[in-house]
Amino acid sequence: MKKVEHSRILITGGAGFIGSNLVEKLLAQDNEVVVLDNFATGKMENLVPFVNNKNFKLIVGDIRDMAKCREAVDGVDFVLHEAALGSVPRSIKDPMTSTAVNILGFVNMLYAAQEAKVKRFVYAASSSTYGDSQALPKVEDRIGRALSPYAITKYVDELYAYNFHELYGIDTIGLRYFNVFGRRQDPFGAYAAVIPKFVMSLMKHESPVINGDGSYSRDFTYVDNVVQANELALLAEQPAALNEVYNVAFGERTTLNELFAYLKENLAEFDPAIGEVTPQYGPNRAGDIPHSLASIEKARTLLGYAPEYSVKAGLKQAACWYFENLKF
Repeated sequence: MKKVEHSRILITGGAGFIGSNLVEKLLAQDNEVVVLDNFATGKMENLVPFVNNKNFKLIVGDIRDMAKCREAVDGVDFVLHEAALGSVPRSIKDPMTSTAVNILGFVNMLYAAQEAKVKRFVYAASSSTYGDSQALPKVEDRIGRALSPYAITKYVDELYAYNFHELYGIDTIGLRYFNVFGRRQDPFGAYAAVIPKFVMSLMKHESPVINGDGSYSRDFTYVDNVVQANELALLAEQPAALNEVYNVAFGERTTLNELFAYLKENLAEFDPAIGEVTPQYGPNRAGDIPHSLASIEKARTLLGYAPEYSVKAGLKQAACWYFENLKF
């Protein structure tokens, strides 16, 4: 497979979970990497392995600050826009901040990128855009009504990206992530994702809370598959592949009960006592849909996307990383 090399790439939100994995990959391929992050959710510890690399530059700043956006895009070939305030519950509690960061910040970065004449703007979209659509699998051109302020912001970003291509000629690609997990995903905080929360509870020998009866299902996606999709989006050459949005997933549905069982099995290899932990069950979470499953045919066809890690394989990798790195 071709790879991105000898380029200067801006990664917004590069101190975050997905962003730092992109930093690691692209630095290893002889690229210059610039990170713009305000550390609202990202962590400096995610960047520590790279700070002494001569090809790495960190700009501490907020995407709501247009001057910082312009500074960050100066001289770059590509932008990978990962910066956002994630979490459906966070957006329900504070829709104003989610809107300001996810829409105003997005438009700032997009406008700065087109001013700087970057070759391509690849951005993190979201499976939350499918909203109340009941159709499975999820296909890019069929969405429902949004169920949260977060979902609205991510759909508005897609509209802006296409509009900016039409108005200013900048090429964009949106990647609708489906429940990404893996190394460096933070288990702490009120809005931690389900997998690191389960891992932390299990490692403490505590019963995690499963929302609902555990039958809700998701298309959980290991982070290395997401890194591959981002690189392919930067490499895409055929015109039909550009200025589109793509599902980024594995294309397999896993229930929360199955997820808990897989994690328990993997972590029990390091600590047998984990095998005795049982879950608790609580109410369903506001803004959640029962099931999610992606069609990845569009990404396969136009980008050459071929996810390497199944859910089980990814969970095995993630469990190993958490056991080696998670400290209480």
